Amino acid sequence: MTRFGAKRLFCVLVVAALGLSLPAEATVCKATGEPARQLITESYNIPSDSQGIDLYVRNKRPADVRTFSANRVLLYVHGATYPSETAFDLPLDGFSWMDYIACQGWDVYLVDLRGYGQSTRPPEMAAPPAENRPIVTTQVAVRDVSSAVEHVLARRGVAQINLLGWSWGTSIMGAYAATHSGKVQKLALYAPLWLRKSPPLVGGDGPLGAYRTVTKEQAKKRWLTGVPVDKQKDLIPSGWFEAWAEATWATDPLSAASGELRAPNGVVQDVRDYWSAGKPYYDPRGIQRTPYSSMENGIRIPRRTWRKQCSSSCKGRNASVWW
Repeated sequence: MTRFGAKRLFCVLVVAALGLSLPAEATVCKATGEPARQLITESYNIPSDSQGIDLYVRNKRPADVRTFSANRVLLYVHGATYPSETAFDLPLDGFSWMDYIACQGWDVYLVDLRGYGQSTRPPEMAAPPAENRPIVTTQVAVRDVSSAVEHVLARRGVAQINLLGWSWGTSIMGAYAATHSGKVQKLALYAPLWLRKSPPLVGGDGPLGAYRTVTKEQAKKRWLTGVPVDKQKDLIPSGWFEAWAEATWATDPLSAASGELRAPNGVVQDVRDYWSAGKPYYDPRGIQRTPYSSMENGIRIPRRTWRKQCSSSCKGRNASVWW
């Protein structure tokens, strides 16, 4: 598979769920059929609901669009270990996932939860991990998403926006939507977290401290977990992992000296207490159905490809699901 083919395959599931069109080519706007369109990028911090904790937000939008309707505003949140900006807005072969959506005429936002990326790290992360209990649980993450949603709603003067979550981010966005459905236009869950019986790939089964650390070598090994051996060589285009790892580790100011990335353990505790214990963290029945322009009513969960986290224990849930 070519680099373009890999990138296109990665984007197409969520693009379809949100009702976007696929361009003939995939580089920043100039090759999407709109050569004159330029993007505006803004990066800044917003306050969370906790004193001393700020959340990093990035916005990309077409320079030639002045106002956006609710169905063209999107907020993305990351997974359990890595920040939003290096998953959603890392240019590979000239464009990022965030670029791709913005070039379609969307007003696109990302947010880093506290403890991740360029958001404030709680004080527990300055101490040895064993000195504190796991921090940044899903409950806290939902509060951070709520802060970001309220910011975007006020900034754009809309009543609803679209939400996109990846991995743990699907649990966060699902939980938010289940209790704030009136503020959600559409919900896209990519690589969703659900009930499981297989051992988790993160955190092991021992005692948990406030946070965990990850090396680049461990990250790549996890990327390839569950991928057939004959597919591993061609799965990641040459240089892409290295570009992602360099950008991701650079978001942790201590990584240059340690070679390790810190990530809060609240999500690991939640997996043990809920998903691995047979208890959903949120009730999807609380998510109200909304008319969708490109699909039937409900929420679409794209297929989780080669992901061992969704094994026989969640058979029937790892394909596209309608609620």
